[in-house]
Amino acid sequence: MKTDSIIEYIEKNLSEKRLRHTYGVRDTAVMLAEIYGEDKEKAETAALFHDMLKGRDSETLNAYVREFGLEDKYIDNPNLAHGKIAAILMERDYGITDRDIINAVSYHTTGRAGMSLLEKIIYIADASEPGRNYPGVERLRSEMKTDIDSAVLAALESTIKLVSDEGKFLDDDTVKARDYLLERKTKDD
Repeated sequence: MKTDSIIEYIEKNLSEKRLRHTYGVRDTAVMLAEIYGEDKEKAETAALFHDMLKGRDSETLNAYVREFGLEDKYIDNPNLAHGKIAAILMERDYGITDRDIINAVSYHTTGRAGMSLLEKIIYIADASEPGRNYPGVERLRSEMKTDIDSAVLAALESTIKLVSDEGKFLDDDTVKARDYLLERKTKDD
């Protein structure tokens, strides 16, 4: 998969801070792909696309939400909308048809029940790349290298608590992702 065109796009359209984050997610995702035996090229591609629309104004994102017929919950909610829109654009404008890569981009903010390994890698790489600095991130960085499911579960639980505490909209996919991993963990114990 050629990543030249997305690199050109993000270099031109992302802020310096968002660009550093994107490259940090890419490096983390490729490292995790190596550890877990996932396709490194797919991990790199998903990481480079994941935030391609982050920082775009609500008007632009709302226009995409309407154009693509996405649910109303994405209107005026750039944090949730940017990944869904990027997933559609990577297929439409860049010809990427690999469902695993598309899903990894689409669900990188919320997670979902039954995430693939690639989806987990992008989700946790986004939460733990070297530029992230928040309580518990060091634990995630350590744990993700030995037990990706536990790291993803911890990140999901942290997100649910933070979003709930702030009284913001909590996407059902995040709760379902957490519940799915908890159920699997219970069955494995």
